Amino acid sequence: MKENLNDLRAFLIVAQTGSFTKAAAQMGVSQSALSHSIRGIEDRLQIKLFHRTTRSISNTEAGEQLYQRLLPLFDEIDQEINGLSEFRNALKGVLRINGNEHVFRDVLADKFAEFAKRYPEVALELVAEDRFVDIVAERFDAGIRLGADVAKDMIALRISPDLTMVTAASPNYLAQNGTPKTPFDLTEHACLKHRLATLGGILAWEFRDPLTQKIVKVQPQGKLTSNNGFLLQYYALQDLGILWCPQNSIQAELESGKLVPILTDWTMHYEGYHLYYPDRCQNSPLLKALIEVLRG
Repeated sequence: MKENLNDLRAFLIVAQTGSFTKAAAQMGVSQSALSHSIRGIEDRLQIKLFHRTTRSISNTEAGEQLYQRLLPLFDEIDQEINGLSEFRNALKGVLRINGNEHVFRDVLADKFAEFAKRYPEVALELVAEDRFVDIVAERFDAGIRLGADVAKDMIALRISPDLTMVTAASPNYLAQNGTPKTPFDLTEHACLKHRLATLGGILAWEFRDPLTQKIVKVQPQGKLTSNNGFLLQYYALQDLGILWCPQNSIQAELESGKLVPILTDWTMHYEGYHLYYPDRCQNSPLLKALIEVLRG
């Protein structure tokens, strides 16, 4: 029995997203057409691939087995097709990269723009989110995270300098509330809190003790919380609290004096961003081209 490859790819996307709605949107087809394709596969195989309810779907045992076996095969097909670019005068294909908003906006925005201009036939998709994703399961070609956060079974290449954090507030806030002298004084201040996407907790602020060099963690206190770092920066500019964020994301505000750095002796540095990917992708001409631009 020969199955239509497009139908099998549709099955993979549904199994990956856990949603006919999301899968249909990703594929650019109607939900009814997608459902028809999946039911056709199930009818031909005479096997139920998904448990369906009015609110969700999940893989059956057979569906999960088929998903796990087909996924690497389709990845190989995609890699082989992309590999044919070397026989053309220009690269062509799809490149999906997962990272966070900071790295795409403040660290590598110019590099990705350069890549898009240099390779106009490559469909480049940049997905910015704070949560940590399984780039293999969610069908990304590569991910970008700080060095300490990269899974050990991935190939990782450093693509940025160390990340410097800054604690800052507006002059008006400091004039009205005083200036903290140590991180422990922050408990008496309105801190602008960042809600983490992965577990839903609040991001802890980290500092390096100038005397002992030990890392000090502070759980920020305050009434303003957001999962968006740029919204928190806006709150800081509105005199609403103290901000802890990457320095380069507010460099212009620091230089203009709209925000004032504090606790500078306690500054925390992190290992820079790394591009990471599974070893099966190391020969991808698209990734090689991207690495050349990012490290150039």
